[in-house]
Amino acid sequence: MSPHSATTRRCLLLLEKCKNMQDLKQAHALIVTSGLGSNSFALSRVLDFCSNPNQGSPAHAWKVFQHIQKPTICIWNTILKAFLLNNELFETVSVYKNLLQCGIAPDNYTLPYVFKACSRLKSVPLGESVHGYGLKLGLVFDIFVGNSLIFMYCEFRNMKGARYMFDEMPSLSAVSWTVMISGYAKVGEVDNARLFFDVAPVRDRGIWGAMISGYIQNACFKEGLYLFRLMQFTDIEPDEAIFVSILCGCAHLGALDVGIWIHRYLDHIGFPLSIRLSTGLIDMYAKCGNLDLAKRIFYEMPLKDTVCWNAMISAMAIHGDGETVLELFREMEKIGVRPDDITFIAVFTACSYSGMTYEGLRMFDRMCTVYKIQPKSEHYGCIVDLLSRGGLFEEAKEIVQRVIISSNPSEEELVWRAFLSACCTHGQAQLAELASGKLFQLERESGFYVLLSNLYAAAGKDGDALKVRKLMKNRGVEKVPGCSSVEIDGGVHEFIAGEKIHPHMEEIHSVLDMLNRH
Repeated sequence: MSPHSATTRRCLLLLEKCKNMQDLKQAHALIVTSGLGSNSFALSRVLDFCSNPNQGSPAHAWKVFQHIQKPTICIWNTILKAFLLNNELFETVSVYKNLLQCGIAPDNYTLPYVFKACSRLKSVPLGESVHGYGLKLGLVFDIFVGNSLIFMYCEFRNMKGARYMFDEMPSLSAVSWTVMISGYAKVGEVDNARLFFDVAPVRDRGIWGAMISGYIQNACFKEGLYLFRLMQFTDIEPDEAIFVSILCGCAHLGALDVGIWIHRYLDHIGFPLSIRLSTGLIDMYAKCGNLDLAKRIFYEMPLKDTVCWNAMISAMAIHGDGETVLELFREMEKIGVRPDDITFIAVFTACSYSGMTYEGLRMFDRMCTVYKIQPKSEHYGCIVDLLSRGGLFEEAKEIVQRVIISSNPSEEELVWRAFLSACCTHGQAQLAELASGKLFQLERESGFYVLLSNLYAAAGKDGDALKVRKLMKNRGVEKVPGCSSVEIDGGVHEFIAGEKIHPHMEEIHSVLDMLNRH
């Protein structure tokens, strides 16, 4: 039957008006009774509605699919999308295998769905196998398939594989460049990301955003802000993701003037403040020391998610206001927003800074018993710090020694470092030696060596302090120089202990001044 017949048009119009699964089932029933039960176009629309993560049902899509006599590749692709969009990854791969077993050849829409499933499953062998089959069919040089392959290898942190695909593709799009830049940034190769950014033939908003975000993710906050200012010389308007990245950079650098400028700019252009963007503003103002503005934005927000509440609770926590943190937590519970593991880390930190040992332990019990959140090393580290600041060093030591957190040394290291820091702060030399003994076996970072050396020096044990310094030298551990930053006239200037003046510093400052004036 022609897809343009009156009956078909009426059924498709009814499908367009569906708002939930009940509506869809009624429309599907009409399709079947109208004799369109085998119409591929109508069935693909039914399956497409089922793929919607918010109102669809992949289980219903699968039931419909199983009754289709000879599904076309378009139908197969739609059921693949239904499972993928609902994050049912094993089912996505299973459908792909069934497709091959039925002798159906994948097309350039099929493979990107499968590559995304492999990426999320972190299944390198499966991804490489699908890649090989796509190569055999000659599909991997299609722009959509190729970009999906590049993305998959970036997710596998295999930048050699991603670069190989990038170089082999006969044509590239802006997405190709964006994915490579994001991939290099994700593995920490920010210099390679910048090389790709610099040679990109066209820089759209996605490419600028990928590079700015890459700098911020790798703690290159000053470079991220500088690139954002260069972007202002173009005709490209930043999007929400770029603004959030820059606000994050401002928060870490303490660049309040830049953060205020962004806030005013958003108001000036009428940019809608989403939950994510408002949360970024709250975090920026709090870390830059302006709690009043952070609170104002928070309380003016009509909707708040867990991340937003976490930002406000963390803001009060880093300023040592334990009472307000507990009030916010109770308010959060009252309106039905469920706290997560990050919420409790902020609460424990606030209790620790405020000397509220009992309240912190009570919240730890609430986290485990009421919310059934499994404590992580960060939680134990906070509790160790909480007990130590309360003078309960033996209890803190008991927790460290009794709780086996993980076979991962880095997690065990975090708790021992928290204990060592507290012992050094309060002059507990004997317990500090115990903690440092464990850390000597776990890491080569300079931090705890310096802590222990300073503790010995403060206690008048110069010989022991010298031994620790010699041990650092023998192990090849170098002390990371102290670094601070200050914002002057909208420009962020960093100062590193022992740093020499850059030979072209005056030239650099002149460029920054020009950007500031812009």
